[in-house]
Amino acid sequence: MPRRMCPISIGDAMLILVAYDVSTETAKGRRRLRRVAKVCQDYGQRVQKSVFECEVDAATYEVLENRLRGEIDLDEDNLRLYRLHEPVEEHIKQFGRFRATDFDGPLVV
Repeated sequence: MPRRMCPISIGDAMLILVAYDVSTETAKGRRRLRRVAKVCQDYGQRVQKSVFECEVDAATYEVLENRLRGEIDLDEDNLRLYRLHEPVEEHIKQFGRFRATDFDGPLVV
C-alpha cells in the first residue's frame, strides 16, 4: 500500500518553501523586493537569495500568503509557495555550505 503523502507537520506546523522573483528595474520594484524579503523573514529563514523555508500552521500560512500577494505586482513579479511533503529526507537534498537554524533546539546567545 503506498504511503499517504501529507505536508510535513511539526505539531500543527507545515514546512513551506517560498520562492520569488521581483522585477527590480524601477525604484518601486526594488522597494517591493525589500518588502517581500522582510515578510518572508518574519516567518522563516533565508536559504537562497530569493528562497525561504517557513514553518507555519494553516492559519499562519494563509496570513503569509496574503501578505506576500499584497506586496507583489502580478504583472511584473513571480511568487511561488510550495508545501513540502514528508518524509522530508526523501524530498530535500542539499549540497554545499549552508547553516540552517534549528528553531526547535536550544537557543545560545
